[in-house]
Amino acid sequence: MEELRILSPTAILGYGFPMASFEEGMKRNPHVIAVDAGSTDPGPYYLGAGKSFTDYNSVKRDLEIMIPAAIEAGIPVIIGTGGGCGGRPHVAFNLDIIKQIASEKKLTFKLAVIQSELDKELIKEKLANGDIEPLFPAKQITAEDVDNTVRIVAQMGEEPFIDALNQGANVILAGRSYDPSVFAALAIKEGFDRGLAIHLGKILECASIAATPGSGSDCMFGYLHKDDFVLEPLSPLRKCTTLSVAAHTLYEKTNPYMLPGPGGAIDLYGTTFTQLTDNTVKVAGSKFVPTDDYFVKLEGVRKVGYRTISVAGVKDPVMIEKIDQIVDSVKARVKDNFEAYGITDFFLDFKIYGKNGVMGLFPGADNRTAHELCIVIEAVADTQERADTICGFARSTMLHFGYEGRISTAGNLAFPFSPSDCKVGEVYEFNIYHLMKVDNPSEYFPVEYIQFTNGK
Repeated sequence: MEELRILSPTAILGYGFPMASFEEGMKRNPHVIAVDAGSTDPGPYYLGAGKSFTDYNSVKRDLEIMIPAAIEAGIPVIIGTGGGCGGRPHVAFNLDIIKQIASEKKLTFKLAVIQSELDKELIKEKLANGDIEPLFPAKQITAEDVDNTVRIVAQMGEEPFIDALNQGANVILAGRSYDPSVFAALAIKEGFDRGLAIHLGKILECASIAATPGSGSDCMFGYLHKDDFVLEPLSPLRKCTTLSVAAHTLYEKTNPYMLPGPGGAIDLYGTTFTQLTDNTVKVAGSKFVPTDDYFVKLEGVRKVGYRTISVAGVKDPVMIEKIDQIVDSVKARVKDNFEAYGITDFFLDFKIYGKNGVMGLFPGADNRTAHELCIVIEAVADTQERADTICGFARSTMLHFGYEGRISTAGNLAFPFSPSDCKVGEVYEFNIYHLMKVDNPSEYFPVEYIQFTNGK
């Protein structure tokens, strides 16, 4: 093949895309439709809870366009990080949608389902053998950490996808995946340069976010050649420029010149970006540098409790001026109140938007204050009932807290919602963010094949 063409419909499955853009993509005769279905960006909750952060109906809408179009064109559809996080319940979420679409549209195709959730005993065995190491800033884990984990997934590379393609799969639904691998797998199978294929996949994973103006809900098209690849947005509203494509190459990277992944890294020192037309960019020079050993990234979460929040607004300039002292005093009052009952193991926080709700995460940031504040009171405890109690007490304490210069006595906070307190539910945190050495890149990613005939 002199050219391999890839259609990326949307940044994350369920984010949607204009039909006009998708139809333009199909007119270009793609060899594969590939889409990333997940991310760790929404935080650890969804991995721990076994839930998708994308809506069922939104995911179904995207797939019921993509899958029939691909079957008609005789090309594969590849879906990575099914259900948002790639665990078994997440993959099951996407599988249920695919089965429903197959039934409703009476489709005939071969489906490959690749799992990525790992057993804890395997992780402990690998740990004991010295095959697991932390990714900065994580620390080395223990067997106890593994036991405390709710769910662990591993990021697969291109190899399991290639295995499924070699077995004739028309649709591939995979668990947790290295994002570029979803787009690069067919190209690598067909003998294209691995460095260029993965770099192209790195950009296509976010669809038209790499264009200007960027959008995660619009299509992007990639043309891969022997020595370069070309990017083209499929909407007349967007353009690819050398700046937009080069900037997206830096996306989610700590080192601007090296992009690590399963089995090696992409060396970008010699990469060039060339404007071909008003809206297309050519990229060349990216190289794949293999590592001596093959590593996959592990992601695991543990449950830490339950959360309740309360949201309120503040307009009083006197209270705004004294908000730091007021927060400290309210925290002290809450601590003193519950210590009397022997309750000390809880987390209480006040996120002050308009002051340091975002920038407070960065030490030394300028601490300017707006003329109004949004306060998010957050309580985390070992039970939902206790989190409710602590949040409610903190909210009522701040609501009627007396401070010097206070004029109003009816209440300091304005609540936009009733009830004022919201039970958020289970709270998880990432406790495994490590690399695991493997001998076979496909070994821990089992594949199940399902044949659909007229939807059955």
